[in-house]
Amino acid sequence: MNTDLYLVIGIVLGALAVPSMLSAFSEGRAPRIGAILVLISGTLLVLAISQKPGGYELADIPQAFYRVIGQVLN
Repeated sequence: MNTDLYLVIGIVLGALAVPSMLSAFSEGRAPRIGAILVLISGTLLVLAISQKPGGYELADIPQAFYRVIGQVLN
């Protein structure tokens, strides 16, 4: 798999984890799904950063999203 894909999936899962965790905390439940999403997201982000030579910079993230969307659409 492409490191850009790992990065994009990791960021999306991390973004989805936030509302899940907030919902669980506000209702007094244990944030199990949110915690699992955070672990998967962190693993994918570390994998993407460590596998790409030179790593990623903050300016590279939008370009990675564009490349992944372009790959999916083609």
